[in-house]
Amino acid sequence: MITEVTNAGELHKIDPVFGQVSFDNHEQIVFCHDKDTGLKAIIGVHNTVLGPALGGTRMWKYTNEWEALNDVLRLSRGMTFKSAISGLNLGGGKAVIIGDSKTDKTPELIAKFGQFVNSLSGKYITAEDVGTTTADMDLIKQHTNYVTGISESIGGSGNPSPVTAYGVYMGMKAAAKYQFGSDNLEGKKILVQGIGHVGETLVELISKEGALVQIADINEARLQEVGAKYGAKVYSGNDLYSVDVDIYAPCALGATINDDTIEKIKAKVIAGAANNQLAVEQIHGARLQERGILYAPDFLINAGGIINVYGEIAGYGKEEAMRRTQNIYNTTLDIFNYAKENNITTHQAALRMAQERIDARKKENAAK
Repeated sequence: MITEVTNAGELHKIDPVFGQVSFDNHEQIVFCHDKDTGLKAIIGVHNTVLGPALGGTRMWKYTNEWEALNDVLRLSRGMTFKSAISGLNLGGGKAVIIGDSKTDKTPELIAKFGQFVNSLSGKYITAEDVGTTTADMDLIKQHTNYVTGISESIGGSGNPSPVTAYGVYMGMKAAAKYQFGSDNLEGKKILVQGIGHVGETLVELISKEGALVQIADINEARLQEVGAKYGAKVYSGNDLYSVDVDIYAPCALGATINDDTIEKIKAKVIAGAANNQLAVEQIHGARLQERGILYAPDFLINAGGIINVYGEIAGYGKEEAMRRTQNIYNTTLDIFNYAKENNITTHQAALRMAQERIDARKKENAAK
């Protein structure tokens, strides 16, 4: 056995976890590895003041481990505020599995991940996300009770994607009401970027209302399929962000609103399902406000999925999940008004309202 010694100069590059730009006083970061299955995963527990940290497991072929860590830190933090602003008694957590879900995912790998989740004794509860499925959650259920979004046939709430899309739809309508004076989307030009399960359902909802829909995705075959199914126009240009539309709906991965894109955007409303849409929250949120572009905070309007799976914990069914998700419309309008009254961005308004709920609960817990 050969042991390599790393000198102090090499170690001094940056603190790998607590020095991460996306580290936000997270309570716990768990690195999971299993040689036999090839599992490499990170679980981020951001905050558990309101309850156990619930958040999905994303499987993605990250460029490197730094990218994976940054992603889980940003996503878990977002889940804290998503649950808080939605009135759920949940904290924020998230997990990422490093690998290509199409080629690297095996039943053995998913099972081993379930065992790691179980080792946290309920502090983190998992669910599906990009690269994982309801079937994966059913398999994890065999190894831990700390999982949601399992199949309806075994007592779960099923695929949360349709409910997530419905929440985004409600948030989009609220944004249209505030920006254009009416929540009627008929005739509105809407670009949906990313047509996975959530994106496709959103396309269906807005198409039924008479919106003029364009779609974009890296999967050309999927584009043609969804375009033909709902009569949506497939975007074929070279500069997606310069398209002349009323509403831009990012439904793929995050950070699409960044230094390279923000000045190109012609849409007057941004309302989509993707997490962490603002590359740098303070800078890009403020710039959208300066340009008169209304931003519907992502962690609010995409909360339908967690509202749906929370039903497995709180004991309510699909009807109640849809009722709570429909209320995203009212909460979105409340946040827009709060932002205007306090002269802050909509993103800051949503964060502040969520943090106020967390702080109040923290004070209650301390008084017990």
